[in-house]
Amino acid sequence: MRTILFFVFLFFSFFLLTPAGAQSIKQKQLEEKRKELLEEIKQINSLLFDAIREEKSVLTQLEDLSSRITTRENLIRVTNQQANLLSREINSNLDKIENLRDELKELKEDYAKMIIKSYKSKTQQSRVMFLMSSENFLQAYKRFQYMKQYAKHRKKQGESIKEKTVALQELNNGLIAQKKKKQTLIGENKIAKTKLLNEKKDQEGLIASLKKDEGIFTKQIQQKQDEANKIDRQIEDLIKAAILASNKASTKKEGTTTKPSSSTFALTAEAKALAADFTNNKGKLPWPLKNGVIVKRFGNARHPQLPNVTTYCSGVEIATEKNARARAVFNGRVMEIQKIKGANNAIYIQHGNYITVYQNMINVLVKKGDQVSTKQDLGTVYTKTNSGKTILKFLVYQNSTKMDPASWVYKM
Repeated sequence: MRTILFFVFLFFSFFLLTPAGAQSIKQKQLEEKRKELLEEIKQINSLLFDAIREEKSVLTQLEDLSSRITTRENLIRVTNQQANLLSREINSNLDKIENLRDELKELKEDYAKMIIKSYKSKTQQSRVMFLMSSENFLQAYKRFQYMKQYAKHRKKQGESIKEKTVALQELNNGLIAQKKKKQTLIGENKIAKTKLLNEKKDQEGLIASLKKDEGIFTKQIQQKQDEANKIDRQIEDLIKAAILASNKASTKKEGTTTKPSSSTFALTAEAKALAADFTNNKGKLPWPLKNGVIVKRFGNARHPQLPNVTTYCSGVEIATEKNARARAVFNGRVMEIQKIKGANNAIYIQHGNYITVYQNMINVLVKKGDQVSTKQDLGTVYTKTNSGKTILKFLVYQNSTKMDPASWVYKM
């Protein structure tokens, strides 16, 4: 009976002491995400608020404030998830502690009975008599083996009690740490909610001002969109012209009469390998800046306060610090450096049939035809004098087709 109880105890102890792997992994993921959001808020404050001394327009103020509010809401949501997960882990550990205590009690009682029985038959004479009273040699041998196994089992029971006592202490210590962590998270969330409330009050004031002159602000947004569309057309025209020129040169070299395409690169074996390497790194490319926060994402976006206004961004716009340098996200060749009115310089890096574009650049450090490597500095991002903002626009093309940079760059 004792042996059966012992193995049942071992089975349930193993089951109860096995870490909740899924919960532990989820907790680490949430903590990592929380730290990322805290860092993003820090960068938003630094890049969009603290460093800007000039008076900003209502639209700009609202955009910047909305970015911070969205990030803070995400932080509160993630912190709540962490606290809830900790609550489940605390309850789980309380159950484990209760089960361990019950099992430890039963194990100690069983061990005490063995000690008493062992004490009663501890003399050498009683052991010898137990062996000598055997009816034959086989029975004596079996009794001898039983005595050895009994002694071994008693030793294991003692070790098991020690191990479970240590495990119980560790669970208790872990429980204290979990409760402390939960209280810290609750305290941080309380502070974050207070800040969010104040930010939303400021946002409401800006929205009221925006609604008052909705027509004027709508016109300003449309003017900015028209300027962006004009720049996009210049970039697209340059890319198509570059594809056509490259394919013409390839056709001439091969001596063929096929009409060259202006939409798709005709690649050499080396260029195909580079393009394949670029494709294999999708989602793993480094950021085009060491530090930065996204202020505009790829694609169409309806204005949150002006529902009739929709804007489009052909890449991503990243706010960074003054004098920040843009860097290549992958190995490639400088295909072109284009001077764009209202957007300074655009640097085009070709990676096989992929092109990355770095817009709003000054003090360019590379020239057309240069080979560049991953994270190589390309030049300085321009800081606008009227707003004090330093914004890099980053675009990704496959041939002449625009792509979402966030799908290519790690955690963008």
